[in-house]
Amino acid sequence: MNFLKNLFRLVWRLWFYGVFLVTIIVIFPVLIIVTSSDSLYPIFFKIARFWAKTILFLMGFKAKIACADKIHPKESYMFIANHTSMIDIMLMLVIAKNPFVFVGKVELAKIPIFGFFYKRTCILVDRSSLKSRKEVYALAQKRLNDGVSICIFPEGKVPDDESIVLDVFQNGAFRLAIEHQIPIVPISFYDCKKHFSYTFFSGGPGNLRAKVHPFIDTKNLTLKDREVLKSKAFNLLHDDLLADLGAS
Repeated sequence: MNFLKNLFRLVWRLWFYGVFLVTIIVIFPVLIIVTSSDSLYPIFFKIARFWAKTILFLMGFKAKIACADKIHPKESYMFIANHTSMIDIMLMLVIAKNPFVFVGKVELAKIPIFGFFYKRTCILVDRSSLKSRKEVYALAQKRLNDGVSICIFPEGKVPDDESIVLDVFQNGAFRLAIEHQIPIVPISFYDCKKHFSYTFFSGGPGNLRAKVHPFIDTKNLTLKDREVLKSKAFNLLHDDLLADLGAS
């Protein structure tokens, strides 16, 4: 029985990587064009959302999203969520209709084909480099000034310890949100780790539940309020994820 389960998971995982690469290759010429200029980013974002929905559908996933607040299409936000899986990116693209830019780790740029477009469309950060972290603020500020939202997974990594519900938050998302006086949109991803963790022989198709919590306002806040803001966002997501684990 375990052999059959592992065989299914092997084929299913290989199917994911195949679909992931083939879909990018198919639209490669179009992506070259729409990633050539920041002004074309909204077009790229629409394509990216369609790509994400296609990946989830072909993997047997169904997004189940509950929204406690409304995301307005012409406003900028700071999207944050817990980080547990490779498919967090796809699920975030499905949830947020507003064009946003991911702030992500520089290591992902090494992935063949995907990394090429990742470098052209995301803000890359080398967390071991102070210079790189400073450059992130300047690049993010430019995109926010252009009216584009930002998405940051504030843990900065996927926790290594399976027992950790939510790891310590980094400062970047909260500093940028305060400096630009934009709302923080906290989102809980409940099922990504269960259905598609970084453990190869694990997971399977199913529902991907997510909850968009009431936005956290940053108007009239200053950088002195950063730690309080960060704690508020952390506690909201941590308590919600913990409650969901207790209920399951």
